[in-house]
Amino acid sequence: MARIAYQGEPGANSHIVCKQHYPEAEAVACASFEDVFAAVASGDCDLALLPIDNSIAGRVADIHHFLPDSGLHIVAEHFLRIQFHLMVMPGASADTIRTVHSHVHALGQCRKVIRELGLTPVISGDTAGAAREIAEAADPTQAAIAPPLAAEIYGLEILREDVEDEDHNTTRFVVLSPDFVAAPQGNGPVVTSFVFNVRNLPAALYKALGGFATNGINMTKLESYMVGGEFAATQFLAEVDGHPDDPGLKRALEELTFFTTDIKVLGVYPADPFRG
Repeated sequence: MARIAYQGEPGANSHIVCKQHYPEAEAVACASFEDVFAAVASGDCDLALLPIDNSIAGRVADIHHFLPDSGLHIVAEHFLRIQFHLMVMPGASADTIRTVHSHVHALGQCRKVIRELGLTPVISGDTAGAAREIAEAADPTQAAIAPPLAAEIYGLEILREDVEDEDHNTTRFVVLSPDFVAAPQGNGPVVTSFVFNVRNLPAALYKALGGFATNGINMTKLESYMVGGEFAATQFLAEVDGHPDDPGLKRALEELTFFTTDIKVLGVYPADPFRG
């Protein structure tokens, strides 16, 4: 049985994605993103599943920091429409609860219900962990905002469903493998992710990206990094639609070499149907 590592406690959104897309795999909970990378690097787990972008909060900065030098490769992506439920101990009600526990991002994405019920937010390290904490406390004055799976795992009652402020709250997850496994060409839409360092030349980034425009390549992501503590953005992570063997993308990547010192392809993987 394959083992897939994720960050968070059982019932977290990452756990939900593991169950949805890899039901035959053993999902392994890890306390931190570093622990997830270490679990795969050591061979304890075969794959890692990590959030990389959220439609409200933006990029998951830690993942962008670790990914380029992790030695792991993106082999798949999955999008999850985020659902947060307000959950309580059995027997508790809107009249008994006084505090609500969750991850800081979840609390920030559920301000309306917190304000409506007059609750005091309490920050937890993880959404599913907040559900576990209030189940252990068995205190009818405490509530948690967590994914629906957490209520099932920790024996909590759902007081309100879908309490997130925005109904388009979506997180993109990537699956990482120690092996580079490229999606086949011509078998549906593909995404190519890569990092590159620009040469120290005037307009180098502009020239580096020009080849994608002239070859009709759609670039869906471009993130900059500080390298070695320098405040000059010299390293970039990019994602484009297409396969590196497609003529247009092949020409664009060849043109990129003229203005960069290093190009590393992180993954060539099937585009999730969510992209449309």
